Amino acid sequence: MAFLGTLVWKVGRCRVALPPLCRAASRCYSSSPEPTTEKSVPYEKVLKQEGPLSGPTKPLPKSAECVVIGGGSLGCQTVYHLAKMGMTNVVLLERDRLTAGTTWHTAGLLWQLRPSDVEVELLAHTRQVVSTDLEQETGLHTGWIQNGGLFIASNKQRLDEYKRLMSLGKVYGIESHVLTPAETKDLYPLMNVDDLYGTLYVPKDGTMDPAGTCTTLARAATARGATVIENCAVTGVQVHTDDLGVKRVSAVETDHGTVQTPCVVNCAGVWAEKLGKMAGVNVPLIAMHHAYVVTERIEGIQNMPNVRDHDASVYLRLQGDALSVGGYEANPIFWDEVSEKFAFSLFDLDWDVFMQHIEGAVNRVPALEQTGIKSTVCGPESFTADHKPLMGEAPEVRGYFLGCGFNSAGMMLGGGCGKELAHWIIHGRPEKDMYGYDIRRFHHSLTNNNRWIRNMRTASTRCSLLRNPYPPKNYSVVLPGNPVPLDRLP
Repeated sequence: MAFLGTLVWKVGRCRVALPPLCRAASRCYSSSPEPTTEKSVPYEKVLKQEGPLSGPTKPLPKSAECVVIGGGSLGCQTVYHLAKMGMTNVVLLERDRLTAGTTWHTAGLLWQLRPSDVEVELLAHTRQVVSTDLEQETGLHTGWIQNGGLFIASNKQRLDEYKRLMSLGKVYGIESHVLTPAETKDLYPLMNVDDLYGTLYVPKDGTMDPAGTCTTLARAATARGATVIENCAVTGVQVHTDDLGVKRVSAVETDHGTVQTPCVVNCAGVWAEKLGKMAGVNVPLIAMHHAYVVTERIEGIQNMPNVRDHDASVYLRLQGDALSVGGYEANPIFWDEVSEKFAFSLFDLDWDVFMQHIEGAVNRVPALEQTGIKSTVCGPESFTADHKPLMGEAPEVRGYFLGCGFNSAGMMLGGGCGKELAHWIIHGRPEKDMYGYDIRRFHHSLTNNNRWIRNMRTASTRCSLLRNPYPPKNYSVVLPGNPVPLDRLP
């Protein structure tokens, strides 16, 4: 077992092959695109069942008002809100088990304050659903932990930004406090505050358990008439052209049968692009490796708030008596060949890429320098060019909706976006101003897919993976063609 401080010194000094850091591991870590079959993770994968699966967990209905594809955070939230709004004949199809793709290994952080009023409202709804509504409806605990959140400002400009966030939060009744370095030290004794201008403390931020949340969402949706079917992979989406020449969804194909439906919702995460091609829909997202590590036990860390240091591009999530350390990589690894058979699996961690987070974490909490690493978690995540999700009806095909590309924020935006997507499907438009998330902000007539992927790589690296996770105000994504108007297309 290696300490974080030793790891920083070795990588910075010679960039040689690193020693194994997990107790049970005996191999070196690499950036191999092939997933490992199993890795140590900081919690039980309670939704995974041992042994081969013989078929769908429930019989497929012949028809449905809507079919949601993907059993992660967005899929479960969408089917729950559809059922809650009265659409009972709705089906969720998951090719493996719920959360099996990306959701199961998420950090599950929820920060209530963002620089957009719409996003603040979306986050507030997620928190309401996870912390209160689901437990009242089902009697089950979702795994919500309210330990607070702390934003770190190491310069005056960042502190001014947090003061604006605090003002925005007051409008929505979100309690927050700007703390001095001394007050921050009192709140978080293990933190280095020598280089701080101040912090923003939000007492009611917290974390969600992915398995607990999705299980409870599925239970609540099923109680309202929805059908959740696992181990049922989608193999095709049937599209027909009506008498007016408009393409429309007509059915969803699987290995175990076909479901007739006028509405499909693509919540497949990094697999959303392939699912879009089945219906001739362009889904402009790209898959990348996204990682965090879990430390050994740290004395005195218990009950501390989660920490987000935007300037260092690092977060510290409380994990019982340890910390999960992660962030946004400036030089990410792309997953070019997205595997269809990738469930509850992880990649090996590339330490050259991840080291920036270790350095930032050690600077912020010096005790980490003498703390070992218990496990590494490196899984797939989908990113978009402007760091915003892809939602709404696809301009190419009527009845084909998107709920994907969440840039590692699918858990915390899931509740609010699931509600808006459900309203979009039932009433033809969302309740809130969702233009920033609408898929029609990108032109759908992309004749050169290779050019699109190059644009995505450049924009994702320069925008969504900057040290500041919010896109710069003077940054714009240059795409071929003009934006499609927001009025419904024929």
